[in-house]
Amino acid sequence: MRESDWLATTIDATIALHERVKRADPQPVVDAAAAIARAIREGGKLIVFGNGGSAADAQHVAAELVGRFERERKALAAVALTADASVMTSIANDYGFERVFARQIEGIGRAGDVALGITTSGTSPNVVAALQLARASGLQTVALTGRDGGAAGQAADIHINVPSDSTARVQEVHRTLLHVLCDLVERAFA
Repeated sequence: MRESDWLATTIDATIALHERVKRADPQPVVDAAAAIARAIREGGKLIVFGNGGSAADAQHVAAELVGRFERERKALAAVALTADASVMTSIANDYGFERVFARQIEGIGRAGDVALGITTSGTSPNVVAALQLARASGLQTVALTGRDGGAAGQAADIHINVPSDSTARVQEVHRTLLHVLCDLVERAFA
């Protein structure tokens, strides 16, 4: 296959998955944005986390909310649990990698905050552990997943699923959905 054909095939697959998600129930996205806006309005925060590309997405979301997405408005309280290498590596060293997010939730999470876990597989043990602890601690939990959502989807109050086995395609749609969440939250404060 020529490179130009491969480009077209990849973009077609991404568009097809976006179309599938567009036709799905929008309520989980609307509910997640409302929960985040409510938490921030009531003095809480968004705590977001994931591994690899999802870690980068977590940091991207926090940056969009603390900084700005599309509008001038006050800074919104959001933190990515992947942004502090010293905290991450000390927890991984002392407690194991499965605890890197849950331990941080234990330290900074408060009832009324929103914990948003991102996992393309839906099975990342550290994301699942953090969502379970967050839920038990009175945080509203949101899982943004791929495949069938796995244990992460089951551990969350609100589950936003991108039903595909392709990590790359799921990540592309995740980024779109995260931008929609940022836009909806920002509109609540603009």
